[in-house]
Amino acid sequence: MSDTHLKYTDPIDTSKLSFEDFKATVLNDYRIICESREASLLGRKEVLTGKAKFGIFGDGKEVAQIAMAKVFKEGDWRSGYYRDQTFAFATGISNVYEFFSQMYAHPDIEAEPASGGRMMNGHFATRELNADGSWVNQTQLKNSSADVSTTGGQIPRLLGLAQASKVYRENKELAYLTHFSNNGNEVAFGTIGNASTSEGVFFEAFNAAGVLQIPLAISVWDDGYGISVPNKYQTTKEDISEVLRGFQRDEKGEGYEIFKVRGWDYPGLCETYERAIRMCREEHVPVFIHVIEMTQPQGHSTSGSHERYKSKDRLDWEAEYDCLVQMRKWMLESAIATEDELVMIEQQAKEFVKEEQVRAWKDYIGAFAEEKAKAIELLNAIEHKSAKILANRLNAIKEPNLKQIYGTIRKALRELRGQESQGKDALIRWYRKQQNVNYERYNSKLFTDTPEAPDKVEMVPVAYDEDARMVDGREVLNACFAANFSREPRLLAFGEDVGAIGDVNQGFAGLQAKFGEHRIFDTGIRETAIIGQGLGMALRGLKPIAEIQYVDYLLYGLTVMSDDLASLSYRTKGGQKAPLIIRTRGHRLEGIWHSGSPMSMILGCLRGLHVCVPRNMTQAAGMYNTLLRSDEPALMIESLNGYRLKERMPANVGYFTVPLGIAEVVRVGSDITVVSYGSTLRLVQEAAGELSEMGISVEIVDAQTLQPFDKLHTCGQSLSKTSKLLVVDEDVPGGASAFILQQVLEEQNGYFHLDCKPRTLSAKAHRPPYGSDGDYFTKPSVDDIIEMIYSMMHESNPDKFPEII
Repeated sequence: MSDTHLKYTDPIDTSKLSFEDFKATVLNDYRIICESREASLLGRKEVLTGKAKFGIFGDGKEVAQIAMAKVFKEGDWRSGYYRDQTFAFATGISNVYEFFSQMYAHPDIEAEPASGGRMMNGHFATRELNADGSWVNQTQLKNSSADVSTTGGQIPRLLGLAQASKVYRENKELAYLTHFSNNGNEVAFGTIGNASTSEGVFFEAFNAAGVLQIPLAISVWDDGYGISVPNKYQTTKEDISEVLRGFQRDEKGEGYEIFKVRGWDYPGLCETYERAIRMCREEHVPVFIHVIEMTQPQGHSTSGSHERYKSKDRLDWEAEYDCLVQMRKWMLESAIATEDELVMIEQQAKEFVKEEQVRAWKDYIGAFAEEKAKAIELLNAIEHKSAKILANRLNAIKEPNLKQIYGTIRKALRELRGQESQGKDALIRWYRKQQNVNYERYNSKLFTDTPEAPDKVEMVPVAYDEDARMVDGREVLNACFAANFSREPRLLAFGEDVGAIGDVNQGFAGLQAKFGEHRIFDTGIRETAIIGQGLGMALRGLKPIAEIQYVDYLLYGLTVMSDDLASLSYRTKGGQKAPLIIRTRGHRLEGIWHSGSPMSMILGCLRGLHVCVPRNMTQAAGMYNTLLRSDEPALMIESLNGYRLKERMPANVGYFTVPLGIAEVVRVGSDITVVSYGSTLRLVQEAAGELSEMGISVEIVDAQTLQPFDKLHTCGQSLSKTSKLLVVDEDVPGGASAFILQQVLEEQNGYFHLDCKPRTLSAKAHRPPYGSDGDYFTKPSVDDIIEMIYSMMHESNPDKFPEII
């Protein structure tokens, strides 16, 4: 690897630099800028020639990103987007070779460490975990959280990354965590395009950062457009910094420090970033840097041309005020460099980028050469015409990808159906082995699966004293949280009404007074920001519990939960983790917006989170104890109508654990298996009592968690005994109940044990209306459960169980 590849940008301090040193720094910056521009130009060609699927680049933003990189230090964090390649090159977060490896989707993290080929190009991430899943020393790394494509989606997490610095600075109990922070001196850098500042997630997080007064620095790359739509349709006054002027700090020192600077002005950019970030770092003041007059020489992406929507005058202006053109002009006019020196840098940059692109492509194709050769060898060893033809076709492909190699193998196996030979057996054995290899390449790491994973937490059974008190369920939770906050100083809890009043259902009652406002605190009404706070702080080694008041309100934080948190381990191939627990409550209360149970939405959007649905607060406490000792994210949905139901207080309330993914038989029976969870489980238990009087023996299985679901196949084992299956929940028809059916009938082979049609009993398709009567006629009731089970028994034995209606 060439030496030029290893030289990053340096801060400029003209008071200490000689002219020659200053010149060397500027020319090195120009070299990085030229390499980045060449990567953009060549990257577009690679897409157009078909080697890469898609390309999106940072051309036109290079000079501002060099200036920002100069003040980005070890320990700092980036939460940016897909235009930041120059910044990534300048800080060492990425390089040209890795940039092209990502374009080709190289599945090896040695070549493409950000994601192992899982994220599209321009999506950066540093590997924050060692091979064993433990944290690296973040203070010795220039850190980048993993990018998301969703516009503005990077800003909520930025909030938590910055808040972590404040937590580390103010909470002296965390001083021992020196591998996460140096006394809170870290700045969280965010970048966003001008059009994306129109997104609600931006405004919500921006306001929250102003309230919190945290070391957050947002840069807006403003090129005047959002794809083809100009600023006049995006932003009031066509100027986001004008819109945000009311956030400017006042005489009390509250708010933001706001800067505006031209994107082609190298000296002005360097000065602005030096001043802004020094203030942000030292004073913990959020800063906003609006970088205007940027350009986009190749348009938005490889999917189109900007000549379609920009006028000739605009294109002429962009050509003149291209930041490379203006920086070049400034260097010549200031006698910093000669024409010959700049031409040499430009030529060397072009050659270097081409060399790295070729190397990346050769390594990508070369990684599969052995598999191609083995596939051809195995096919040729089979005495069958179709196998020979397919081997020749594969051999004729000069640079096949994995789809072509394994598509050929699968085609051959179809052609060889019914044939028996040693050669075919050898091909099948090799293909099955390679399925595991390809699973690791493309399907692994939905969870990080480290030694601290929930299934590796020691299981401790619940214990009770002989004279255990009967208390409200909320008191069990309160005692659980108190014990854990005493044990683990990294724990934080926050959300609407969590701090002063201890949440609306009193789970944290009195705990802010005991542990301090810096650990248990209130937030404004901003679900997206709450999730972002938790995600960012979890990335920095803290253990946050972020509360969303009702499960119905998850909708307002769902984008961050789904696009960012749930996919984090997968999209970084286990390179990053965020052990965030999202606490909420749901199922039954009153009204359209306070009694939802949108479990199918959760199951569809949040693979990558554990989804816990405890039947009571004791089970919830055990699950919290498990999760708070592990390092994977989870969603906990407590039963909203269970806080004042009486439960025994465990003697080991802060230490007993409930395993995730282990269903529990809570009533043994012989006639029918009923699977349920959460609030409806109590209704099933009540119904089973009356059904017993009618001669029907009901076995009840509590799923306990929906992700993971019943790892020991308890439901299937019960069904093998009863041969009848009913799933009861409060989601819409065909929602989570359909998921449970798929798991039991397909994954657990329960289909073979059925002697009648499996049934589901769910809520109606509409939202639940207000009032007890609305609830009764909308969600499963005890009467509904009794009648459904009885009708299934009638179907099997009408003489013994005559029709009710």
